[in-house]
Amino acid sequence: MPLDEIDLKIINELERNARLPVAKIAQCVSLSRNAVRQRIDRMERDQVITGYKVTLGDETALQNNISAYMFITRKDRMRGADVTTAILRIPEVKTCHIVSGELDIVVHIKAASQERIKEIWQDLAKIPGILDISTSFSLSSIVD
Repeated sequence: MPLDEIDLKIINELERNARLPVAKIAQCVSLSRNAVRQRIDRMERDQVITGYKVTLGDETALQNNISAYMFITRKDRMRGADVTTAILRIPEVKTCHIVSGELDIVVHIKAASQERIKEIWQDLAKIPGILDISTSFSLSSIVD
């Protein structure tokens, strides 16, 4: 079923605050709570809405305020599942991209300290499939 203007308004409200009570959304779109709940349920069922996320405000509360990028070169570009498997086990990894060019993998890490990033670097450096790792720390962010 195609989305109408009211569906789009509901989505807009949920994007701003996914925890907004259905009653408040109903006020914003001038429908009953039941009608809004049915529309949300339909959009979830039809996978228009596939999940809800948490947006963190003050990241220092989580102690993950050090951001670094690791640029990894593998010994054999066509193989290396051991490398990606190890990267996937690291909870501080925010993104991991296999890239073209001289490097093979770019990993974005947010950790509690530079020491933790060093530990991650040391763990990855032990993997036989890794030829080289270069690490850069983020000094500031203009877009997040």
